[in-house]
Amino acid sequence: MATKGRQGMAKSSEDHCHGLRCMDAGDLDPLVTEFTRHLTVLGHKSLTVSGYDAAARHLAQWLTLAKIAVADIDDGVADRFARHRCRCPGIRRERSVSAKYVRRVRRFIEFLGERGIVQRKPKPALPTPHRRVVEFQDCVTELTIDRHGRMVMRLLPALGIRPRSWNAQLIRDVIIAETKRVSLAYVKTMTMALRGYLRFLSARGLCRAGLDQAVPIIPQWRLSSLPRYIRSSDVETLIATCDQTTATGVRDRAILLLLARLGLRAGDILSLRLTDVDWQQATLSVRGKGRRETRLPLPQDAGDALLAYLDQARPHVADVRIFFMSNAPIRPLTGSSAVSDVVRSAIRKAGIPVPSNGANLLRHSAATAMLRGGATLDTVGAVLRHRSPDMTAHYAKVDVTMLLQIAQPWPGDA
Repeated sequence: MATKGRQGMAKSSEDHCHGLRCMDAGDLDPLVTEFTRHLTVLGHKSLTVSGYDAAARHLAQWLTLAKIAVADIDDGVADRFARHRCRCPGIRRERSVSAKYVRRVRRFIEFLGERGIVQRKPKPALPTPHRRVVEFQDCVTELTIDRHGRMVMRLLPALGIRPRSWNAQLIRDVIIAETKRVSLAYVKTMTMALRGYLRFLSARGLCRAGLDQAVPIIPQWRLSSLPRYIRSSDVETLIATCDQTTATGVRDRAILLLLARLGLRAGDILSLRLTDVDWQQATLSVRGKGRRETRLPLPQDAGDALLAYLDQARPHVADVRIFFMSNAPIRPLTGSSAVSDVVRSAIRKAGIPVPSNGANLLRHSAATAMLRGGATLDTVGAVLRHRSPDMTAHYAKVDVTMLLQIAQPWPGDA
C-alpha cells in the first residue's frame, strides 16, 4: 500500500491530488489564517469559518500539486479545481467537489484579490451616460438621481442624441411605445423624468422651448383606492411575535415599533444614524423625501426597544448606522426589501390576514389609528411628513363614522 501511495504521488496532476497528511496550505498558510480571521470578524460562526478554512487549504495544496502559481489564479483555475477528482485521505472522501465547497474556494480567491495577491476580474462596464444626462442628474435631488437618469437613458436610443431635432410627435410616439412594454405606473414616473430633462435642456438652449408640454399625461387616479391597513390589535400581535431572547428578535421588535408608532418608511429605517436619537429630549430625527429633516417624538415603548437593541443586539462596529443584518457577514441593512422582510416574517408568525405585506402596511395602520383616535388630518400629516394635504385626506376614507355624518341622502330615499 505504501508503494502504491508513493507511485500515486509521483503521478499527481491537476486531475488527481494525493497526500498522506492533512491539507497543507504551504506558502499560502499565513493568508489562509488571515482569511479565517477576517471571516470571524465579519460575524461568521466557528463551524462556518472552519469550512472556509478547509476549502482554502485544499485549494492551496491543489495549486502546489498542479504546479500553478498563485499569481496565475483566475476563474479558469477555479473551474479546473472544481472539476478535479479529489483523493485526499483523511480530509475528503468524495472524488467530486460540491458546489458549496467551490463557492467557499471562490470566496477565498476573492479575498486574495481584495488583498492584491491575485488579479481581480474587472467588473463589466456599465453604459456611460450621455454628458447631458450627467449634467441633468446634477440638478436632481439625491434620492431620484439614479432612477431618473436610468429612465432618460432608456429613452435616448429612440429619441436620438440630438435634442435640437426632437419634436412633439417624436416625444409622444416614444412614450406611447413605452406603455406597451412596461406598466403604466412605471411610464408615469418615466414621463416625470423626461419632462424634467426637457426643461433642463430648454433652459440651456439645447432643445425647442415647451417640449416638456408634449410629453403625454398617463392617466392614473391617485388615492382612488382605500388605504391598506390592519387593526391596532393586529399590529400588537405582529410586535408580540418577536423573540426577545434572540438578537434578531430584539432588532425586529425595535423596527416594528418604529414603523407602527411613528409611521416611518422603510427608507427611514435604513438611513437612521446613532446621532439621530436624542435620548435627553426623547426625539428622533428623520430625513425623508426631499432631504427634509423632521424631529419626531420617540414613544416610550419604541425608545425602550431601540435602546435594548443598541445595548444587547447591535454589532460592535464603528459604523454609525443603527440597524444591521442579523446574519454574517456583518453589514448594515440595505434595500427597503430588508425592512419589508421583517414585517413579512412577523405576519407569517402571527398568521393573521393582511391586505399587503410590506413596511407600508404599518405606516398606513399608524395613520388610520391616529385618525380614528381623534387626531386631526393636520396632525397625522405632520407625523407622516406629507407634503400635500391630499395625501393625508386619503386616510379619511377609512373613518366610516365620520363619512356617514357628511354623506348626503340618496335622491328618492325616505
